[in-house]
Amino acid sequence: MEYIALRSGSVMGTVAAPPSKYAAHRLCIAAALAGVMERVELGNGEPAQDIIATRTCLAALCAPQAGVAQCNALESGSTLRFLLPVAAALGRECVFFGEGRLPERPLEPLLSLLRGHGVTVEGERLPLRLHGQLQAGAYALPGNISSQYLSGLLFALPLLQGESEIRLITPLESAGYVAMTLQTLARFGVQIHIPEPGVYGIPGGQRCRTEEARLAPEGDWGGAVFWMAAAALAGKVDITGLDLQSAQPDAAALSLLERMGAVAEKHAGTLRIARAALRATELDASGCPDLVPIAAVLMALAAGESRIYNAARLRSKESDRLAAMAQNLNALGAQVRELPDALIIRGVEALRGGTAEGFNDHRIAMAMGVAALRADGAVRLRGSDCVRKSYPAFWADYARLRGEEKNEFFVW
Repeated sequence: MEYIALRSGSVMGTVAAPPSKYAAHRLCIAAALAGVMERVELGNGEPAQDIIATRTCLAALCAPQAGVAQCNALESGSTLRFLLPVAAALGRECVFFGEGRLPERPLEPLLSLLRGHGVTVEGERLPLRLHGQLQAGAYALPGNISSQYLSGLLFALPLLQGESEIRLITPLESAGYVAMTLQTLARFGVQIHIPEPGVYGIPGGQRCRTEEARLAPEGDWGGAVFWMAAAALAGKVDITGLDLQSAQPDAAALSLLERMGAVAEKHAGTLRIARAALRATELDASGCPDLVPIAAVLMALAAGESRIYNAARLRSKESDRLAAMAQNLNALGAQVRELPDALIIRGVEALRGGTAEGFNDHRIAMAMGVAALRADGAVRLRGSDCVRKSYPAFWADYARLRGEEKNEFFVW
Protein backbone atom coordinates (compact mmCIF):
# COMPACT_ATOMS: atom_id res chain seq x y z
CA MET A 1 0.00 0.00 0.00
CA GLU A 2 1.45 3.35 -1.05
CA TYR A 3 1.91 6.61 0.86
CA ILE A 4 1.03 10.10 -0.27
CA ALA A 5 2.64 13.20 1.18
CA LEU A 6 0.40 16.15 2.02
CA ARG A 7 1.63 19.64 2.88
CA SER A 8 0.04 22.36 4.94
CA GLY A 9 -1.70 25.21 3.16
CA SER A 10 -5.01 26.86 2.47
CA VAL A 11 -8.12 25.86 0.56
CA MET A 12 -10.06 28.28 -1.58
CA GLY A 13 -12.83 28.00 -4.15
CA THR A 14 -16.14 26.29 -4.87
CA VAL A 15 -16.93 22.59 -4.63
CA ALA A 16 -20.12 20.66 -5.33
CA ALA A 17 -21.25 18.20 -2.68
CA PRO A 18 -21.04 14.64 -4.04
CA PRO A 19 -24.24 12.58 -4.31
CA SER A 20 -25.37 11.42 -0.89
CA LYS A 21 -24.41 7.81 -0.31
CA TYR A 22 -27.15 7.57 2.31
CA ALA A 23 -29.81 8.82 -0.11
CA ALA A 24 -28.48 6.83 -3.05
CA HIS A 25 -28.71 3.49 -1.20
CA ARG A 26 -32.36 4.15 -0.42
CA LEU A 27 -33.21 5.52 -3.83
CA CYS A 28 -31.64 2.53 -5.61
CA ILE A 29 -33.57 0.04 -3.43
CA ALA A 30 -36.91 1.74 -3.95
CA ALA A 31 -36.27 2.18 -7.68
CA ALA A 32 -35.25 -1.47 -8.07
CA LEU A 33 -38.41 -2.62 -6.29
CA ALA A 34 -40.39 -0.35 -8.62
CA GLY A 35 -38.59 -1.80 -11.65
CA VAL A 36 -37.01 1.53 -12.64
CA MET A 37 -33.47 1.39 -11.27
CA GLU A 38 -32.17 2.63 -14.62
CA ARG A 39 -33.73 6.03 -13.84
CA VAL A 40 -31.41 6.63 -10.88
CA GLU A 41 -28.76 9.22 -11.77
CA LEU A 42 -25.57 9.36 -9.72
CA GLY A 43 -23.68 12.08 -11.57
CA ASN A 44 -20.96 11.84 -14.19
CA GLY A 45 -18.08 10.74 -11.98
CA GLU A 46 -17.14 7.36 -10.62
CA PRO A 47 -19.89 6.08 -8.28
CA ALA A 48 -19.03 5.33 -4.68
CA GLN A 49 -18.07 1.68 -4.19
CA ASP A 50 -20.81 1.23 -1.60
CA ILE A 51 -23.42 2.27 -4.16
CA ILE A 52 -21.90 -0.03 -6.77
CA ALA A 53 -22.35 -2.83 -4.22
CA THR A 54 -26.01 -1.98 -3.64
CA ARG A 55 -26.82 -1.71 -7.35
CA THR A 56 -25.03 -4.98 -8.16
CA CYS A 57 -26.78 -6.87 -5.36
CA LEU A 58 -30.16 -5.47 -6.37
CA ALA A 59 -29.59 -6.50 -9.97
CA ALA A 60 -28.88 -10.04 -8.78
CA LEU A 61 -31.89 -10.18 -6.46
CA CYS A 62 -34.36 -8.68 -8.94
CA ALA A 63 -33.16 -10.65 -11.96
CA PRO A 64 -35.92 -12.80 -13.48
CA GLN A 65 -33.83 -15.92 -13.91
CA ALA A 66 -33.92 -18.74 -11.36
CA GLY A 67 -30.95 -19.92 -9.35
CA VAL A 68 -29.08 -18.69 -6.32
CA ALA A 69 -28.47 -14.94 -6.43
CA GLN A 70 -24.84 -14.05 -5.70
CA CYS A 71 -24.68 -10.78 -3.73
CA ASN A 72 -21.30 -9.19 -3.10
CA ALA A 73 -21.77 -6.35 -0.61
CA LEU A 74 -18.06 -5.42 -0.91
CA GLU A 75 -17.33 -3.46 2.30
CA SER A 76 -20.76 -1.84 2.61
CA GLY A 77 -22.59 -2.40 5.87
CA SER A 78 -25.57 -0.44 4.55
CA THR A 79 -25.87 -2.71 1.52
CA LEU A 80 -25.81 -5.85 3.64
CA ARG A 81 -28.16 -4.71 6.40
CA PHE A 82 -30.67 -3.13 4.04
CA LEU A 83 -30.77 -5.98 1.57
CA LEU A 84 -30.87 -9.03 3.84
CA PRO A 85 -34.53 -8.30 4.76
CA VAL A 86 -35.36 -7.26 1.20
CA ALA A 87 -33.96 -10.52 -0.19
CA ALA A 88 -35.97 -12.45 2.42
CA ALA A 89 -39.15 -10.56 1.51
CA LEU A 90 -38.61 -11.35 -2.17
CA GLY A 91 -38.24 -15.02 -1.23
CA ARG A 92 -35.11 -15.24 -3.33
CA GLU A 93 -32.51 -17.86 -2.47
CA CYS A 94 -29.24 -16.00 -2.27
CA VAL A 95 -25.74 -15.88 -0.87
CA PHE A 96 -24.32 -12.67 0.59
CA PHE A 97 -20.59 -12.20 0.93
CA GLY A 98 -18.27 -9.26 1.40
CA GLU A 99 -14.76 -7.90 1.84
CA GLY A 100 -12.56 -6.03 4.32
CA ARG A 101 -14.00 -5.82 7.82
CA LEU A 102 -17.57 -6.46 6.67
CA PRO A 103 -17.54 -10.18 7.60
CA GLU A 104 -16.58 -9.13 11.15
CA ARG A 105 -19.34 -6.56 11.60
CA PRO A 106 -22.33 -7.58 13.75
CA LEU A 107 -25.64 -8.73 12.24
CA GLU A 108 -27.66 -9.48 15.35
CA PRO A 109 -30.52 -9.17 16.15
CA LEU A 110 -31.38 -8.95 12.46
CA LEU A 111 -30.55 -12.59 11.68
CA SER A 112 -32.61 -13.82 14.63
CA LEU A 113 -35.59 -11.76 13.46
CA LEU A 114 -35.36 -13.23 9.97
CA ARG A 115 -35.10 -16.76 11.36
CA GLY A 116 -38.07 -16.13 13.62
CA HIS A 117 -40.21 -15.09 10.66
CA GLY A 118 -39.83 -17.94 8.20
CA VAL A 119 -36.35 -17.52 6.73
CA THR A 120 -33.56 -20.07 6.86
CA VAL A 121 -30.22 -18.33 7.32
CA GLU A 122 -27.11 -20.49 7.08
CA GLY A 123 -24.18 -18.94 8.90
CA GLU A 124 -23.69 -16.25 11.55
CA ARG A 125 -21.21 -14.04 9.66
CA LEU A 126 -20.50 -13.68 5.98
CA PRO A 127 -20.89 -15.59 3.79
CA LEU A 128 -24.60 -16.09 4.53
CA ARG A 129 -27.06 -18.21 2.57
CA LEU A 130 -30.76 -17.33 2.71
CA HIS A 131 -33.80 -19.25 1.53
CA GLY A 132 -37.46 -19.24 2.46
CA GLN A 133 -40.09 -16.51 2.50
CA LEU A 134 -40.17 -13.79 5.13
CA GLN A 135 -43.49 -13.68 6.97
CA ALA A 136 -45.49 -10.67 8.14
CA GLY A 137 -46.04 -10.20 11.86
CA ALA A 138 -44.67 -8.51 14.96
CA TYR A 139 -41.02 -7.49 15.04
CA ALA A 140 -39.29 -6.28 18.22
CA LEU A 141 -36.02 -4.48 17.61
CA PRO A 142 -33.55 -2.47 19.72
CA GLY A 143 -33.29 1.10 18.49
CA ASN A 144 -29.80 1.73 19.78
CA ILE A 145 -27.76 -0.83 17.83
CA SER A 146 -28.04 0.07 14.14
CA SER A 147 -30.72 2.06 12.38
CA GLN A 148 -29.85 0.07 9.25
CA TYR A 149 -31.70 -2.96 10.65
CA LEU A 150 -34.86 -0.88 11.00
CA SER A 151 -34.47 0.68 7.55
CA GLY A 152 -34.02 -2.74 5.94
CA LEU A 153 -37.22 -4.02 7.54
CA LEU A 154 -39.10 -0.87 6.52
CA PHE A 155 -38.20 -1.58 2.90
CA ALA A 156 -39.03 -5.29 3.16
CA LEU A 157 -42.21 -5.64 5.20
CA PRO A 158 -44.56 -3.63 2.92
CA LEU A 159 -43.88 -6.25 0.21
CA LEU A 160 -45.40 -9.06 2.28
CA GLN A 161 -49.00 -10.23 2.43
CA GLY A 162 -50.45 -9.26 5.78
CA GLU A 163 -49.82 -6.43 8.19
CA SER A 164 -46.65 -6.09 10.22
CA GLU A 165 -45.56 -4.01 13.16
CA ILE A 166 -42.07 -3.02 14.24
CA ARG A 167 -41.76 -2.02 17.87
CA LEU A 168 -38.52 -0.56 19.20
CA ILE A 169 -37.61 -1.86 22.64
CA THR A 170 -34.96 0.78 23.30
CA PRO A 171 -34.84 4.45 22.20
CA LEU A 172 -33.94 5.08 18.58
CA GLU A 173 -30.47 6.41 17.80
CA SER A 174 -29.48 7.87 14.41
CA ALA A 175 -33.11 8.84 13.87
CA GLY A 176 -32.17 10.96 10.85
CA TYR A 177 -31.25 7.87 8.85
CA VAL A 178 -34.68 6.35 9.55
CA ALA A 179 -36.31 9.63 8.54
CA MET A 180 -34.51 9.39 5.20
CA THR A 181 -35.86 5.87 4.69
CA LEU A 182 -39.41 6.97 5.48
CA GLN A 183 -39.08 9.93 3.10
CA THR A 184 -37.90 7.63 0.29
CA LEU A 185 -40.73 5.15 0.87
CA ALA A 186 -43.29 7.95 0.86
CA ARG A 187 -41.80 9.25 -2.38
CA PHE A 188 -42.53 5.82 -3.89
CA GLY A 189 -46.07 5.63 -2.52
CA VAL A 190 -45.44 3.23 0.38
CA GLN A 191 -47.42 3.89 3.57
CA ILE A 192 -45.90 3.50 7.02
CA HIS A 193 -48.01 4.43 10.05
CA ILE A 194 -46.38 5.69 13.25
CA PRO A 195 -49.08 5.74 15.94
CA GLU A 196 -46.53 6.53 18.65
CA PRO A 197 -42.77 7.00 18.82
CA GLY A 198 -40.93 3.74 18.24
CA VAL A 199 -43.88 1.91 16.69
CA TYR A 200 -44.23 1.39 12.93
CA GLY A 201 -47.42 -0.06 11.47
CA ILE A 202 -46.88 -1.50 8.01
CA PRO A 203 -49.77 -2.52 5.74
CA GLY A 204 -48.89 -5.46 3.51
CA GLY A 205 -49.29 -5.96 -0.22
CA GLN A 206 -47.68 -2.65 -1.15
CA ARG A 207 -45.38 -1.95 -4.07
CA CYS A 208 -42.96 0.86 -4.79
CA ARG A 209 -44.20 3.04 -7.66
CA THR A 210 -43.07 6.31 -9.20
CA GLU A 211 -43.86 8.46 -12.19
CA GLU A 212 -40.63 10.44 -11.87
CA ALA A 213 -38.51 10.18 -15.00
CA ARG A 214 -35.31 11.28 -13.24
CA LEU A 215 -34.28 10.04 -9.81
CA ALA A 216 -31.25 11.75 -8.30
CA PRO A 217 -30.04 11.69 -4.68
CA GLU A 218 -29.50 14.91 -2.79
CA GLY A 219 -26.02 16.25 -2.08
CA ASP A 220 -24.03 14.54 0.65
CA TRP A 221 -23.45 16.34 3.94
CA GLY A 222 -21.13 13.49 4.90
CA GLY A 223 -18.78 14.41 2.04
CA ALA A 224 -19.29 18.17 2.30
CA VAL A 225 -18.32 18.23 5.98
CA PHE A 226 -14.67 17.68 5.05
CA TRP A 227 -14.68 20.90 3.01
CA MET A 228 -16.58 22.71 5.76
CA ALA A 229 -13.88 21.66 8.23
CA ALA A 230 -11.04 22.43 5.81
CA ALA A 231 -12.41 25.93 5.28
CA ALA A 232 -12.89 26.57 9.01
CA LEU A 233 -9.29 25.51 9.63
CA ALA A 234 -7.50 26.86 6.58
CA GLY A 235 -9.32 29.01 4.04
CA LYS A 236 -12.69 29.79 2.52
CA VAL A 237 -14.89 27.40 0.54
CA ASP A 238 -18.30 27.68 -1.12
CA ILE A 239 -20.18 24.36 -1.12
CA THR A 240 -23.07 23.85 -3.51
CA GLY A 241 -25.73 21.16 -3.82
CA LEU A 242 -26.73 20.80 -0.16
CA ASP A 243 -30.28 20.76 1.14
CA LEU A 244 -30.24 22.91 4.27
CA GLN A 245 -33.44 21.15 5.44
CA SER A 246 -32.00 17.67 4.90
CA ALA A 247 -32.75 14.81 7.29
CA GLN A 248 -29.19 13.54 6.85
CA PRO A 249 -27.62 13.14 10.31
CA ASP A 250 -24.37 14.62 9.03
CA ALA A 251 -26.17 17.94 8.52
CA ALA A 252 -25.44 18.32 12.25
CA ALA A 253 -21.95 19.35 11.09
CA LEU A 254 -23.24 22.87 10.53
CA SER A 255 -24.37 23.37 14.12
CA LEU A 256 -21.15 21.73 15.35
CA LEU A 257 -19.02 24.22 13.44
CA GLU A 258 -21.13 27.14 14.56
CA ARG A 259 -20.80 26.05 18.21
CA MET A 260 -17.05 25.99 17.68
CA GLY A 261 -17.03 29.58 16.38
CA ALA A 262 -17.19 29.19 12.60
CA VAL A 263 -19.49 31.47 10.64
CA ALA A 264 -21.62 29.96 7.87
CA GLU A 265 -23.11 32.16 5.15
CA LYS A 266 -26.09 30.72 3.31
CA HIS A 267 -27.14 32.28 0.03
CA ALA A 268 -28.49 31.18 -3.36
CA GLY A 269 -28.13 27.48 -2.62
CA THR A 270 -24.52 27.87 -1.49
CA LEU A 271 -22.97 27.35 1.94
CA ARG A 272 -19.84 29.44 2.56
CA ILE A 273 -17.45 28.65 5.43
CA ALA A 274 -14.30 30.67 6.19
CA ARG A 275 -11.37 30.25 8.56
CA ALA A 276 -12.15 31.02 12.19
CA ALA A 277 -10.60 30.71 15.63
CA LEU A 278 -12.24 27.54 16.89
CA ARG A 279 -13.17 26.80 20.49
CA ALA A 280 -13.80 23.52 22.29
CA THR A 281 -17.19 21.86 22.41
CA GLU A 282 -18.87 18.50 22.99
CA LEU A 283 -20.42 16.12 20.47
CA ASP A 284 -22.97 13.42 21.29
CA ALA A 285 -22.14 10.90 18.55
CA SER A 286 -25.22 8.72 19.06
CA GLY A 287 -27.18 10.52 16.34
CA CYS A 288 -24.33 11.36 13.94
CA PRO A 289 -21.59 8.73 14.30
CA ASP A 290 -20.01 9.39 10.91
CA LEU A 291 -19.04 12.92 11.97
CA VAL A 292 -16.62 11.66 14.60
CA PRO A 293 -13.39 11.46 12.53
CA ILE A 294 -13.59 15.00 11.17
CA ALA A 295 -14.98 16.35 14.44
CA ALA A 296 -11.87 14.96 16.14
CA VAL A 297 -9.66 16.90 13.72
CA LEU A 298 -11.55 20.15 14.40
CA MET A 299 -11.34 19.63 18.15
CA ALA A 300 -7.62 18.83 17.97
CA LEU A 301 -7.07 22.38 16.67
CA ALA A 302 -9.62 24.19 18.84
CA ALA A 303 -8.85 26.14 22.02
CA GLY A 304 -9.72 24.19 25.15
CA GLU A 305 -10.78 20.64 25.93
CA SER A 306 -13.45 18.94 23.81
CA ARG A 307 -15.28 15.65 24.24
CA ILE A 308 -16.91 13.19 21.84
CA TYR A 309 -19.14 10.73 23.68
CA ASN A 310 -21.73 7.96 23.11
CA ALA A 311 -19.37 6.70 20.42
CA ALA A 312 -18.83 3.01 21.22
CA ARG A 313 -20.42 1.98 17.89
CA LEU A 314 -17.49 3.63 16.11
CA ARG A 315 -15.33 0.67 17.08
CA SER A 316 -17.14 -1.65 14.65
CA LYS A 317 -17.15 0.52 11.53
CA GLU A 318 -14.74 0.07 8.60
CA SER A 319 -12.08 0.51 11.27
CA ASP A 320 -12.10 1.11 15.00
CA ARG A 321 -12.55 4.81 14.41
CA LEU A 322 -11.94 5.92 17.98
CA ALA A 323 -8.60 4.11 18.12
CA ALA A 324 -7.69 5.16 14.57
CA MET A 325 -8.25 8.87 15.16
CA ALA A 326 -6.50 8.82 18.52
CA GLN A 327 -3.48 7.07 17.02
CA ASN A 328 -3.28 9.31 13.95
CA LEU A 329 -3.78 12.63 15.69
CA ASN A 330 -1.43 11.84 18.56
CA ALA A 331 1.23 10.84 16.01
CA LEU A 332 0.94 14.38 14.62
CA GLY A 333 1.29 16.07 18.01
CA ALA A 334 -2.35 16.30 19.09
CA GLN A 335 -3.51 15.55 22.63
CA VAL A 336 -6.21 12.88 22.37
CA ARG A 337 -7.23 10.53 25.17
CA GLU A 338 -9.23 7.46 24.22
CA LEU A 339 -12.00 6.07 26.46
CA PRO A 340 -14.19 3.01 25.78
CA ASP A 341 -16.95 5.13 24.21
CA ALA A 342 -15.38 8.58 23.98
CA LEU A 343 -12.48 10.79 22.95
CA ILE A 344 -11.19 13.61 25.16
CA ILE A 345 -9.28 16.12 23.04
CA ARG A 346 -7.23 19.11 24.23
CA GLY A 347 -6.60 21.47 21.35
CA VAL A 348 -3.17 22.52 20.12
CA GLU A 349 -2.15 25.51 18.00
CA ALA A 350 -0.87 23.37 15.13
CA LEU A 351 -0.07 19.78 14.31
CA ARG A 352 3.33 18.54 13.20
CA GLY A 353 4.38 16.43 10.27
CA GLY A 354 4.45 12.68 10.55
CA THR A 355 2.84 9.48 9.36
CA ALA A 356 -0.88 8.65 9.41
CA GLU A 357 -2.72 5.47 8.48
CA GLY A 358 -5.87 5.34 6.39
CA PHE A 359 -6.88 2.05 8.08
CA ASN A 360 -8.77 1.16 4.87
CA ASP A 361 -11.44 3.59 6.12
CA HIS A 362 -12.62 6.36 3.83
CA ARG A 363 -13.60 8.74 6.64
CA ILE A 364 -10.28 8.33 8.42
CA ALA A 365 -8.31 9.05 5.24
CA MET A 366 -10.37 12.13 4.36
CA ALA A 367 -10.16 13.46 7.91
CA MET A 368 -6.37 13.14 7.91
CA GLY A 369 -6.22 14.93 4.57
CA VAL A 370 -7.92 17.89 6.27
CA ALA A 371 -5.66 17.61 9.33
CA ALA A 372 -2.59 17.92 7.09
CA LEU A 373 -3.65 21.46 6.14
CA ARG A 374 -2.63 22.60 9.64
CA ALA A 375 0.55 20.54 10.13
CA ASP A 376 3.98 22.19 10.31
CA GLY A 377 5.54 19.46 8.19
CA ALA A 378 4.49 16.98 5.54
CA VAL A 379 1.98 14.31 6.55
CA ARG A 380 2.58 10.90 4.99
CA LEU A 381 -0.78 9.16 4.60
CA ARG A 382 -0.92 5.47 3.77
CA GLY A 383 -3.91 3.96 1.97
CA SER A 384 -5.51 7.12 0.57
CA ASP A 385 -7.37 5.24 -2.18
CA CYS A 386 -9.98 3.96 0.29
CA VAL A 387 -11.94 7.20 -0.29
CA ARG A 388 -13.44 5.43 -3.33
CA LYS A 389 -15.83 3.75 -0.91
CA SER A 390 -17.89 6.95 -0.58
CA TYR A 391 -16.23 9.87 -2.41
CA PRO A 392 -14.03 8.80 -5.37
CA ALA A 393 -13.36 12.41 -6.42
CA PHE A 394 -12.16 13.52 -2.99
CA TRP A 395 -8.45 13.90 -3.80
CA ALA A 396 -9.17 15.61 -7.13
CA ASP A 397 -11.40 18.13 -5.32
CA TYR A 398 -8.74 18.50 -2.61
CA ALA A 399 -6.10 19.33 -5.21
CA ARG A 400 -8.34 21.82 -6.97
CA LEU A 401 -9.23 23.66 -3.75
CA ARG A 402 -5.51 23.77 -2.94
CA GLY A 403 -4.91 25.34 -6.36
CA GLU A 404 -2.47 22.57 -7.20
CA GLU A 405 -2.09 19.79 -9.66
CA LYS A 406 -2.13 16.32 -8.21
CA ASN A 407 1.54 15.63 -8.86
CA GLU A 408 2.57 18.82 -7.04
CA PHE A 409 1.47 17.62 -3.62
CA PHE A 410 1.31 13.85 -3.92
CA VAL A 411 4.47 11.80 -3.46
CA TRP A 412 3.86 8.18 -4.39
